[in-house]
Amino acid sequence: MSNAMSNGPTRKHTALPKAQILIEALPWLTRHHGKTVVIKFGGNAMIDEDLKAAFAQDVVFLRHAGLKPVVVHGGGPQISAALDKHGIVSEFKAGLRVTTEDAMDVVRMVLAGQVQRELVGLLNQHGPLAVGLTGEDAHTLTATKHRPEIDGEPVDIGRVGEITEIDTGAIEALLADGRIPVVSSIARSQDDHHVYNVNADTAAAALAAALGAETLMVLTDVEGLYEDWPDSDEVISRLTATQLEKLLPDLSSGMVPKMEGCLHAVRGGVTTARVIDGRVQHSILLEIFTDEGIGTMVVPDEQGES
Repeated sequence: MSNAMSNGPTRKHTALPKAQILIEALPWLTRHHGKTVVIKFGGNAMIDEDLKAAFAQDVVFLRHAGLKPVVVHGGGPQISAALDKHGIVSEFKAGLRVTTEDAMDVVRMVLAGQVQRELVGLLNQHGPLAVGLTGEDAHTLTATKHRPEIDGEPVDIGRVGEITEIDTGAIEALLADGRIPVVSSIARSQDDHHVYNVNADTAAAALAAALGAETLMVLTDVEGLYEDWPDSDEVISRLTATQLEKLLPDLSSGMVPKMEGCLHAVRGGVTTARVIDGRVQHSILLEIFTDEGIGTMVVPDEQGES
């Protein structure tokens, strides 16, 4: 008799921490229900098999928890590898890939035919959820040729585009149907009807603003924005748009499009933009459903702040 009694409480104790974790998520579930979250997939999370699988689980979890995730991806490492294979040299100017016509064919093939397909496949192991599209589909992204300035002079870097227009119709239709859109950052030009390569951080931020998303999340290979790099590895956990704008000139080149994207998103009506460490398994869930946010969060300026 006493034996049977002692089993009950033990079983309860092992289950309790699980229940507490679920309950901790409750206020966040309530807050985010029905909200759109745009996630930029990149960095190490795109290459490491375990991180890829965890990313797919997180995105599907968000969808089942009542959020509307939209995934935007680039594919830097995969593009470089494919260009190597085709004997095309990778060249960067002003932090952007110089994209010749030949290189653009490879970029498009890798993004839409390889990276996107793999991601769609990983998500769809959990049900008929993900649908892949590129910015070309249904005029989702329209671009014009981007000419960055180096030393005050505009430079021609080929088929690199900056977004001029966004049509969210196809993505919104997919979200209304309960699907997870997976978007490759390629755009059609409004001028010459060629296809352009667009920075995926920039594309994710522009889409987040156009969709009226609650959150933009950018996966990176760092813990967040460092306070005083390289002298300190303290991560700034929260800053306003104006505070970020002041820091932009001093950031490392890889961080600039990510943080400019966050700034553009919150100035465009997105409630929060976050840079999170994609090397941590389930970093997305930790960021959205717990009090221990693990990256840098950018918020709109408080009332009265210039």
